[in-house]
Amino acid sequence: MDTMRDRFAPVVSALLDEDPRVAVVLAAIGVDGFVEAARRHPDRVIDVGIREQLLIGTGAGLALAGLRPVVHTFASFLVERPFEQVKLDFGHQGVGGVLVSAAGSFDWPSGGFTHMSPGDVALMDTLDGWTVHVPGHPDEAETLLRHAVAAGDDKVYVRLSVQSNAAAFPVDGRGFHLVREGGRGVVLAVGTMLDHVLAATEGLDVTVLYATTVRPFDARTLHRAALAATGGTGTPDVVVVEPYLAGTSTAAVAEALVEVPHRVLGLGVGRRELRRYGTIEEHVAAHGLDARSLRERISGFLGTGGSGEGSGGDSVRD
Repeated sequence: MDTMRDRFAPVVSALLDEDPRVAVVLAAIGVDGFVEAARRHPDRVIDVGIREQLLIGTGAGLALAGLRPVVHTFASFLVERPFEQVKLDFGHQGVGGVLVSAAGSFDWPSGGFTHMSPGDVALMDTLDGWTVHVPGHPDEAETLLRHAVAAGDDKVYVRLSVQSNAAAFPVDGRGFHLVREGGRGVVLAVGTMLDHVLAATEGLDVTVLYATTVRPFDARTLHRAALAATGGTGTPDVVVVEPYLAGTSTAAVAEALVEVPHRVLGLGVGRRELRRYGTIEEHVAAHGLDARSLRERISGFLGTGGSGEGSGGDSVRD
């Protein structure tokens, strides 16, 4: 199966043909995928070289000129390195664009920590008005890319990954999907974490929700599912499993359930740097995101009220 990033250049190249407002801005990474598109649209396929601050500034400048920029590189170079430009050139100037990242938390382990960005969504969450899509399958990525480009002049961040769930959901760029119903808590699986969560919760009496759009946060669906799955206690338990920094969405869960006592456990990538880079699968396991580890942590939290401590756990109690 092809990857989300394999879909990126063909989808955006087609959008360049379809919509004269669309422009692509690259910073050396991903240029090979746009060779033919650059021949057809030399004024709307721009490579700024290894200059990430200029990458963002150019995208925002195109937006000011009335175009719909699609800006792409690795997450660490798209969000972290030029964060001031994202904040000012897009946010302060009040213009929109589509930021599309690759590599994410640890998709290229041999690239080392300079090419890892587990904190990208948490960082984007400090800014106002950004939609954040985290697809879990290449088909979902294609749909969400098209949604993002077609979203008027909105600010959108699309997080692509080489990891994937086995099957795609019919995503719409808005709410969460109800995958499984249960009566003892809710597990919210984000993006590529769904298959791990489904394996981890097999046979457990829990509701599983699936999220590919995490901002805006679908508080209504989470609220309804959490109150329906209290196990008769009246106190909802929610576990959020995210493919990036643990605890990124626990505040959003707390806000969704602000009027009722509840418990929330955030599982994801830990803060500690793993210097033995290894494979993607080894990183998943090291952060406790494999099915076996998730089952232990989810069962412990829901069954005994455990703290969720570990390499990638963040527990909040209201």
